[in-house]
Amino acid sequence: MDDPTGDGQGERSRWLNRNIVGMGLTSFFSDAGHEAATSILPMFIQAIGAPPVALGVIEGAADAISSFAKLGAGWTGDWFKHRKPLVVGGYTLTAVGVGAFALATNWITICIARAAAWFGRGARGPLRDSILAESVPPDAYGRAFGFERAGDSLGAVLGPALALALLGLLGSAQPAVDRYRTIFLISLAPGLLAALSFGILVKERARPERKRQAILKAVGSLPTTFKLFLVAVGIFGIGDFAHTLLILRAVQVLTPSHGAAAANRIAVIFYIVHNLIYTSMSYPVGAVGDKTDKVKLLAGGYLIAAVMAAGFVVTAPSIWYLGLLFFLGGFFLAVQDTLERAIGAHFLPKDSSTMGFGVLATVNGIGDFVSSFVVGLLWTRITPAAGFAYSAILTGAGATLMMFLSTKRGVQTNNM
Repeated sequence: MDDPTGDGQGERSRWLNRNIVGMGLTSFFSDAGHEAATSILPMFIQAIGAPPVALGVIEGAADAISSFAKLGAGWTGDWFKHRKPLVVGGYTLTAVGVGAFALATNWITICIARAAAWFGRGARGPLRDSILAESVPPDAYGRAFGFERAGDSLGAVLGPALALALLGLLGSAQPAVDRYRTIFLISLAPGLLAALSFGILVKERARPERKRQAILKAVGSLPTTFKLFLVAVGIFGIGDFAHTLLILRAVQVLTPSHGAAAANRIAVIFYIVHNLIYTSMSYPVGAVGDKTDKVKLLAGGYLIAAVMAAGFVVTAPSIWYLGLLFFLGGFFLAVQDTLERAIGAHFLPKDSSTMGFGVLATVNGIGDFVSSFVVGLLWTRITPAAGFAYSAILTGAGATLMMFLSTKRGVQTNNM
């Protein structure tokens, strides 16, 4: 295979080329910025007097907006010769939207800023993924997507760590709400560095313009195996809630025995552990996926998600127990984020890959909206256990269906 980026690296490093390194670095900076903000967002929402359901609405609405952006970007992305400017614009909008949390005075304004940030995040995703898939040979999809996820999740480790350090440095010299606002403003810097990294490091080959199709026709033309895969992804997704709810639950469980301030710090540390596992496992999961059946491996990851959700149905103020659940959350997320896109890359033809990645991301986004809203609603109206039980049932169903699909002819990804 020719070097897809034209950087002359040769056969030895044909998958770890300039594009892959550039996208890994871009994802690192972007996640460092928005995860620093995300890790303290539940506490900020509590500090301004919003109820738990507000967090579910914020996350769910943002994911819904992101979903439509992903679908739109996927539909239109295959029309253009150049996708790179749109990706850079998406990273910039995400950085600015997250930084705007500092100006929020109530949860509605947070929701608007989060939606704007996630619109940019959604719009850039399918375009970036299609450029990534074109940058490596098919037998390296798992490693390439795993490397990009590793950069993303390393930022997700350092972002909350940065927030935790800043909380300590800012101390009690200013009210808690003002400390959170300061961190939101600081998070703008790595977000803008992400846009700069993609603009400088990533090269894109110009493509011939593709004939424009109506969106339903474009979706209908996607391969049948990919559509079957989307069904399992969708069922899992409507149970896979935003993990910021884990932070909120840990704070609630630990506050009676440790106090609010200590509970907040411990919850952020848990989230750092969650993201550290996500970081360390993303590339190994992709590498293993390149050597085995990715669909079966993904089904196993889905099952771990169900176990984690079930673990939160009955909780105790045990640091070790809660830490284990956050560990499982980080591990299954590494499996999910790496393998869903690697499997999609196998099933999608090159000339419609952006459309396919857009649909995959949209299915995930709709699932995130439904799950975050339902879990938050059940949490507020009944008990937190009811929300997590719902999640365990749906993610378990998704795992079962994915394992069933792995037995079907034409769906396996062995030796592809």
